[in-house]
Amino acid sequence: MSVHPLLPKLRQLKLSGMLETLDVRAAQATERQLSATEFLALLLDDELERRSQQRLGRSLALSGCDTRKTLASFDFSAAPHVNRTLIQDLATCTFIPRHENILFSGPSGVGKSHIANAIAIEALKREYRVLCKPAHRLLTELHAARASGAFHRLMTRILHSDLIVLDDFGLQPLSAQAVQDLYEIITERYEHGSIIITSNRAFEEWAEVFNNDLLASAALDRLTHHAHPIIIRGDSFRQRDRKKEVTPLENPA
Repeated sequence: MSVHPLLPKLRQLKLSGMLETLDVRAAQATERQLSATEFLALLLDDELERRSQQRLGRSLALSGCDTRKTLASFDFSAAPHVNRTLIQDLATCTFIPRHENILFSGPSGVGKSHIANAIAIEALKREYRVLCKPAHRLLTELHAARASGAFHRLMTRILHSDLIVLDDFGLQPLSAQAVQDLYEIITERYEHGSIIITSNRAFEEWAEVFNNDLLASAALDRLTHHAHPIIIRGDSFRQRDRKKEVTPLENPA
């Protein structure tokens, strides 16, 4: 297979990716009679898009987001209780520079985690720093990091992220230390970063997760200030899918 004569120079300039579209763009330039400047602009646009996608891929891998759960893959038609206009507005991520929070409450399987993940992906596309994890897992990782000497590094990443997503808040009981860590995350990020929380618990039950009235009051006061509380009702997507998979038995003759 012959090597493109421009490859060595493009590699030297760290532009070897341009070869992916060079021939196509050259043919387009000839067909459309584009000037040299217009032809170069097309190639540079391709390179910028390629690098943007590479950055997004790296950011997605580091963030913990599920790449399958996007706004495009969410079936709004099957979730009539979800305010599509509101979700699409939040997905513009204007809440992040305002350091606002989004709080989702509702039964299991109604799409809370999917929507939260989808908004996080939109934030990554806008080059915000994002961390997305189940709440209990993140607090468990902090506990392990404290034992290994990596606590400060992990907590710094949490506090310096533009957006963190804590999924399934209150699903499992928390130790006293985990409650302290959660309190620190909420208070340190107050008016400095955004948090998205999903929970199967009703909002009025969130204080019970802390097992400490004083910490709960202080943390929830900060969490709910400048927040978008969203209650999602309806039937579980997973239950509906299971029902579809069940084939009714035919009556015996």
